[in-house]
Amino acid sequence: MPRRYDPERRQRIIDAAIRVVGGKGLAGLSHRSVAAEADVPLGSTTYHFKTLDELMVAALRQANEGFAKAVAAYGDLDDSSADLATALAGILGDWLSGDRTAVELEYELYLAALRRPALRPVAAEWADDLAERIAHRTDPVTARALVALMDGICLQVLLTGTPYDEGYAREVLGRVIP
Repeated sequence: MPRRYDPERRQRIIDAAIRVVGGKGLAGLSHRSVAAEADVPLGSTTYHFKTLDELMVAALRQANEGFAKAVAAYGDLDDSSADLATALAGILGDWLSGDRTAVELEYELYLAALRRPALRPVAAEWADDLAERIAHRTDPVTARALVALMDGICLQVLLTGTPYDEGYAREVLGRVIP
């Protein structure tokens, strides 16, 4: 039987991995579960991703795009006349008010980097990219502190189930900005 040309297969596998983690958590992620979810032969998942870490890196990179889009959509971050704390609190609000499952999934993959060193560089990408964007409005150390604070606020909202309080975020972010 001739090999079927399927240029979207790799992407379908990544999408399936994200759905598997979203539905079953990282514990449910395997080449077999992803192949079943993507409706592809098991060999396809191992062809495109030799290890689960490679698959998780691709999934985390794609999940990071959700936050990157929220940042890019917020024009006030680049406007030096706009209040930086308000802009950052707004970005968090927009992101956290979106698809909560996607946000939880991104954090689950992000925190998996604690045990999977292959994920660490990708997990750090979103923080590095945001700090770089903020640094032109403040200094690099303050930019990193703001990113860490935003990360902490997100984790608290996700872990406690409390609603995001944009006023609180704006206030505490403003306290860090010189």
